[in-house]
Amino acid sequence: MEKKVRFQDLGLIDYKKAWNLQEDLLSNRINSRNKGGNEVDGNAGELLFCEHPHVYTIGKSGSEENLLIHDEQLKAVNAKYYKINRGGDITYHGPGQIVGYPILDLEMLNIGVKKYIHFLEEAIILTLQEKGIKSSRLDGATGVWLDADIPARTRKICAIGVRVSRFVTMHGFAFNVKTNLDYFRYINPCGFVDKGVTSLQKELDEEVDMEEVKNILKQKLSGVFGFRLEE
Repeated sequence: MEKKVRFQDLGLIDYKKAWNLQEDLLSNRINSRNKGGNEVDGNAGELLFCEHPHVYTIGKSGSEENLLIHDEQLKAVNAKYYKINRGGDITYHGPGQIVGYPILDLEMLNIGVKKYIHFLEEAIILTLQEKGIKSSRLDGATGVWLDADIPARTRKICAIGVRVSRFVTMHGFAFNVKTNLDYFRYINPCGFVDKGVTSLQKELDEEVDMEEVKNILKQKLSGVFGFRLEE
């Protein structure tokens, strides 16, 4: 049976509101699966796209030392800070960034967590390829990187941090499309002190259409995972 995934673009949404929505969708997903409801219609979950107002999030294994400013400075740059229940260290979310939250049943998709993360990375790599940007993975780190083989030039364009509960995923990826990169100066992104960050717009040195990039990324996610998106 063809697997289907429901897609929603939430637009600009408060981080905590989106987090609560993910938690609700994950709980509903697990409850529905326990009742055998998901196999009937081939629905494998949800895919949410959104952007957030300026916010820093740090995962369970992260070090607060990687946040380089204190509360008053956070207020001064109009940013919030959350400790959250995903893997990974600290990252930034803000306008001009495609944040993707897949709430997917990995059992229905017949993939493990490592392959899931690999597929997320692959979809971003293929999206960048469509825009003429060569990217890759970096040994020992999640996410998508440019010039991963040149340490002095290595820079991250997409961060990935996930939580998996009973084979259902939440959290996901943050793809810098036309992000204000100045906000990364206030953290050690993903715990790295020797790696840069970049955006698609910076690499292309031209204005980028967010909707075009979203549409490409949706196609690549659908193709890599082998599901059909329903809106």
